[in-house]
Amino acid sequence: MTLDELIAIEEIRRLKARYFQLMDQKRWTEWAEVFCEDVRVDTTQEGSPLLESRDAFVAFLPPLLEGVKTVHHGHTPDIRMTGVDTAEATWSMEDHLWWPAEAGGRHLWGTGFYFEKYRRDPDGQWRILELVLRRVRTEVDGVQTFPRDDP
Repeated sequence: MTLDELIAIEEIRRLKARYFQLMDQKRWTEWAEVFCEDVRVDTTQEGSPLLESRDAFVAFLPPLLEGVKTVHHGHTPDIRMTGVDTAEATWSMEDHLWWPAEAGGRHLWGTGFYFEKYRRDPDGQWRILELVLRRVRTEVDGVQTFPRDDP
């Protein structure tokens, strides 16, 4: 592995950290900048629509998380360079979401994987080009909600 590849991998690791932290801090304008304009976001396993642009994702997610306290973690990334300005990765993930009392006061815990592709855009910044979230398990208030067929 070359020094340039190692630097790119570290930049991608920091990019994903910004993704999680800015989302949890509800800093939506900065959060939007971690995505390519033509990002493809697939969280369809959870019933969400397939989103085909940064604008569509930014319009979709922040309203869903309004007033919700969130903590997202990414773990054990396997980042692979696929070209000079492209890469892909698999991240283990875990998240906690707490809705306010007036919205039911529920708690969601989830775990799964992010499968992502990245591109270094013309401005030299790495951004997420494709984000696919596949959960392994979710619980709401301690009761398993996904997958539905496990005891």
